[in-house]
Amino acid sequence: MLLKAVQEARKHAYAPYSNFRVGAAVLTEKGNIYSGVNVENASYGLTICAERAAIFAAVAAEGNDMKIRALAVFNQSEAPCAPCGACRQVILEFGPQARVFYKGPDGLKEAGITELLPEGFRL
Repeated sequence: MLLKAVQEARKHAYAPYSNFRVGAAVLTEKGNIYSGVNVENASYGLTICAERAAIFAAVAAEGNDMKIRALAVFNQSEAPCAPCGACRQVILEFGPQARVFYKGPDGLKEAGITELLPEGFRL
């Protein structure tokens, strides 16, 4: 179900500059799924990744106590696509036990967020 949400979401990505369309979906501890897409901007620093868009949608819907159980991210070209460092930090903030699914060089990969970001920043 999570992977299906990602496949549907990435169709709606806004990527006129890179043509690298990415979709992500978050499964929360409450059992809800929220999706997001990358949204580019001519001022590149204002671009947002699909993972963060999905997480922020989940927070907006469930509130401050939203916790991520799992997150999946894939792109339309089926190229390897692990979450970037900024997204890894945001995943850790809302799901220190989260499982992350993404396309690696040899196919589907699954990793815990602390494997992807072993010494993430925490207050």
